[in-house]
Amino acid sequence: MRVPVLRPLSLGEVLDTSFGIYRQLFAPLLLISVITQTLPLALGVFVESAGGLVQQPSLWMLSLGLALVLGAVGTAASTFVVAETYLGSTLSPSEGFLRSTPYMGRLIGTSLLVSLLMGIGMVFLIIPGIIAACGLLLTPAALVLEDIPGGTAAMGRSWELTRGFRLKIFGALVVAVTLIIIPGIALGALAVGTSDANMTATMVSVIAMIIQSVLQILAYPFFYVLTTVLYYDLRVRKEGFDLEMLATSLQSPG
Repeated sequence: MRVPVLRPLSLGEVLDTSFGIYRQLFAPLLLISVITQTLPLALGVFVESAGGLVQQPSLWMLSLGLALVLGAVGTAASTFVVAETYLGSTLSPSEGFLRSTPYMGRLIGTSLLVSLLMGIGMVFLIIPGIIAACGLLLTPAALVLEDIPGGTAAMGRSWELTRGFRLKIFGALVVAVTLIIIPGIALGALAVGTSDANMTATMVSVIAMIIQSVLQILAYPFFYVLTTVLYYDLRVRKEGFDLEMLATSLQSPG
């Protein structure tokens, strides 16, 4: 077992480490992203081109359901792959998928609950929504890496881990959201600006959705890397996880 180099990281080091792991694991993480996101995104594009929610309610619900189920699988599989690499080992995408299967139900339920709480915070007051997003960011990582049996317990675990470090997490989130959203907005605006006069509004919207979907498949893996690095960084800071790993390595034979 190779002992990982674990120590408290500054925000810049968290981002630098995350980008490094993202580059190192680009191929396996992209494979997971393609497998889990392509179908719901493609179905969403088709629904948009065929009249949207009003004319295609069944397909819209199907795309939403697929996004939830496959998104849960992708979240768990990506987290496992990143975690193994961060801790000095390796895990293939297929092994990540196999390991993620037992967590699907818990992740789906927890994702809905977290989204609801964040949505309520954003609707009534933006600041509480941002605080909720930062405080609950590590919920999926805590759930799968610690095998927490319930969604509320995982949310509580994330809330406690992030206490005192939510400003740092907010800075990391700004970078992640910028990476995921801003290029899509820019390319979408470019597509609108260069569109042919004969193109309908629906056609332009579909093109923008396709661009955004491709960028999402490419960028979302970075989000999973970032949350996993933040999870271990806070465990090192608050729980001496680095010393725990060192003790485990010294006890292991060979």
